[in-house]
Amino acid sequence: MNHLGRHLLVEMKECDPAILDNTDRIRDIFVNAARKAKATIVQEVFHRFSPYGVSGVVVIAESHLSIHTWPEYCYAAVDVFTCNSLLDSNFIVDYIVEEMKCKSPSIVDMNRGTFTKIEKEALVSSWMKE
Repeated sequence: MNHLGRHLLVEMKECDPAILDNTDRIRDIFVNAARKAKATIVQEVFHRFSPYGVSGVVVIAESHLSIHTWPEYCYAAVDVFTCNSLLDSNFIVDYIVEEMKCKSPSIVDMNRGTFTKIEKEALVSSWMKE
């Protein structure tokens, strides 16, 4: 692995606005996505805004799942960041898209913390000396 993590940025258009404004439903979707992917849940925080919209994060030992919703636009911005190549990020995204009844998702797939093997070894060696 030449990178430390994988970050999926999901644009979710044409979602069910009732789901996008339901804190409990979104929490259930995100916690279930993490559990079904066998991620290790550390903590979860979700907040409903007035008059509408929800933001939330499920912190997992492997990084995080987060969401910000705009029900009035039938839109959600979702991040799935994982630092364990054994965790199936695509499964997590597919589950969230399906459960939120998103008709028009698009995904940007980014590798985070990309280093050559030599760079990684030098950085770790330098850090260990301190």
